[in-house]
Amino acid sequence: MADLVADIQALTAEIQELYCLDEIPWCIGYSGGKDSTATLQLVWNAIASLPPEKRTKTIHVITTDTLVENPIVAAWVSRSLQHMKQAAQQQGMPVEPHLLYPAIKETFWVNLIGKGYPAPRNRFRWCTERLKIQPSDNFIRAMIRASGEVVLVLGTRKSESVKRATNMAKHREWRIRDRLNTNPNRPNSLIYLPIEDWHTDEVWIYLNQWQNPWGYSNKDLFTMYRGATADNECPLVVDTSTPSCGDSRFGCWVCTMVSKDKSMEAMIQNDEEKEWMQPLLDIRNELDVKDDRDKRDFRRIWGQVQLFERNVDGEVSVEPIPGPYTKYWREYWLKKVLQAQTQIRHTAPESMRDITLITPEELSEIRRIWLEDKHEFDDSLPRIYQEVTGEPFRDPRPGSDRTLLGSDEWAVLEEICDDDAMHLELMAKLLDTERQYRTMARRNGIFEALEKCFETSSRSKEEAIANAHYKRDLKNAAEQGNIETVKQLTWASLKFQATAGDEKLLSD
Repeated sequence: MADLVADIQALTAEIQELYCLDEIPWCIGYSGGKDSTATLQLVWNAIASLPPEKRTKTIHVITTDTLVENPIVAAWVSRSLQHMKQAAQQQGMPVEPHLLYPAIKETFWVNLIGKGYPAPRNRFRWCTERLKIQPSDNFIRAMIRASGEVVLVLGTRKSESVKRATNMAKHREWRIRDRLNTNPNRPNSLIYLPIEDWHTDEVWIYLNQWQNPWGYSNKDLFTMYRGATADNECPLVVDTSTPSCGDSRFGCWVCTMVSKDKSMEAMIQNDEEKEWMQPLLDIRNELDVKDDRDKRDFRRIWGQVQLFERNVDGEVSVEPIPGPYTKYWREYWLKKVLQAQTQIRHTAPESMRDITLITPEELSEIRRIWLEDKHEFDDSLPRIYQEVTGEPFRDPRPGSDRTLLGSDEWAVLEEICDDDAMHLELMAKLLDTERQYRTMARRNGIFEALEKCFETSSRSKEEAIANAHYKRDLKNAAEQGNIETVKQLTWASLKFQATAGDEKLLSD
């Protein structure tokens, strides 16, 4: 304890020195968790000890809401920022909290339900950059443009994990003084890590023994971590073998990058008042399946078949890389999210009944993608919304309801195409492409757009895959200088048709 007090005193002097050294603004990354809370508390108390005339430099506290945060944590952070803003005004502190969001076109549901991106995996981790990095990076860039430089204050600690410690060790080559590095990824920015050497027990001791300066309860934070631990216990840490509440991780409730959402499972298990979150856990678990090929298109998102070599138990096969979720499954996920939102608004505690799992702006962008990019002019989103919520969908996008084609025309087209999915898709794309060019004064590019419809949708699944194999075999033969095979493949496909003989040739 004495060592921690001495460390806090030394850090207080260091923070005051760095703060008064220049006019470079500070940005503190704040997630509402224990490490970022301890870091902000240290900085706040240090600057509060300075005379008012020296508190001239703004400290920006930035928090990113991915719009799919654990709702308990999201509510906690939102209330914390409100307390922070009020306390800063009352205490004359130069602290400005900022709640940042991803751009609507980059949100989780716009990408998954709108574009059809599959649930994130290690090989396709499309979420972190869009939801977390870009919003904060855009803010930091703006600060650099306005002030020339910025100091980022982070609660990163070496003892969080071996991987984190290794990464921090690599960054030591950019160190200019204790706990202060230049930022190799962002010119004109410095990174300050005041608690990099603290252990988890020191973080909790500090939070529980030193009062939160913006009037928020660190005891409640401790309780929230304890509730997110599977054994419902946050023990007093007495040695390195004792488990800590620091192992409880909060994040996006839809996250499929981990095998289980242990924190949400524990919250539901440990507290009957949190059972209302069960629909969220159900969606997350349903998204997290090992093989979702049956839910996805056989083509990539740009409409082409792309092959890869798959090795399963020593058997190598060449197969198409699965693409985005199909229309059926995109509509399915929309229904599940709206059903969960509707149910929670009726069953959650009063403080959580205004919960929004998917915003009107996201729904509008999803609808636009389905209509304009995917040519699904049956416009199913308003129908699904009303069926699930019992309320009409009011699209905030101007002119969104002006259309020449709709569900009636789609039904006629389905009847004409007689359950031929590819024929239906081609006809829908051709008709909607013509519609999109209809209002243009000059229709430059229409023939290229129509040709693209044929390139991506004129072949059946079997024919498209066979054609991709043909192109692959032809390319391999050409690279190997196998002239006879090139001649044979070229002659066999003169009319771009896969006959039974061609298919046998391609499979050999």
